[in-house]
Amino acid sequence: MNLKRLQISKNIQKAEDKNLSFRAFDLNTEYIEDYFQPHKKDHFCIIIVETGTIDIQIEEKIHYLKAGKISIIFPEQIHFILAKSDDLKGKIILFEEVLFCSDILKNELSPYNVNLSDNLNCTVLPTAEFEQALSLIKNIQTIYNNPTLVKKEQARFYIKVFLLGLIESIHGQHPVLHQKTNQHIYIGFKKLLNQHYKSERTVQYYASTLTITPKKLNEITKKHCGETAINAIHNRILTEIKRQLLFSDLSHKEIAFDLGFSSPSALNKFVKAKLKETPTELQQELAQIYTA
Repeated sequence: MNLKRLQISKNIQKAEDKNLSFRAFDLNTEYIEDYFQPHKKDHFCIIIVETGTIDIQIEEKIHYLKAGKISIIFPEQIHFILAKSDDLKGKIILFEEVLFCSDILKNELSPYNVNLSDNLNCTVLPTAEFEQALSLIKNIQTIYNNPTLVKKEQARFYIKVFLLGLIESIHGQHPVLHQKTNQHIYIGFKKLLNQHYKSERTVQYYASTLTITPKKLNEITKKHCGETAINAIHNRILTEIKRQLLFSDLSHKEIAFDLGFSSPSALNKFVKAKLKETPTELQQELAQIYTA
């Protein structure tokens, strides 16, 4: 399957879009036509539902969005719309990564940056907070429809206020985020894992790099994501195996070597041990999910 990658720079609805780092649309068929097939985006996508329902698959999880729910889809997450109701009404905001307060999250707000993408893929807000968020979104759309130099800066400010409010809300919904110890270690582990999962498969490597013991790393990962460090490593590898089996044109042999396995049989053994099926069976199963 050839996976489409949507680029915000190519989403041009009007002349001003060439100089804008965001887009704002009504949640209707006209603007989500491309979203019914599995794809990635090179930008963030906010979906906010006012009425009706929409079902979205993001990576392996299905999220059922209804009135009051918000989904933020991160760049490069594989996703698509499964279904929507006829009375669906809401907003879509697309924006470049530069607007996601990345530096703030890495520094001042690092305790909030724990499993952030998972937590923001589907969020429900109390009524008052949802109305405030929707008001910000509507302000952004108003500016998008008639941008000026000053208003563009206002829109960027509104997007940041919206995002920070949503992050604060999920911070309250996930008590583990309130703990003031070890978040930086867990975040460091996740960053290292994303960088080195193809070549480094041992808990000892990550623990040593983080200057802690393997036992301590296990305690921290269990606290923050409910699994051991070795399971976190294996699940990261499995995620990439699934992506490549479904969305790349690589052979099983090429996937095996790309992901650091010594041979295709080693890849086969790993998948069989984890999922009780062969890579071929897994590929067929995933194809049914994404092309049904």
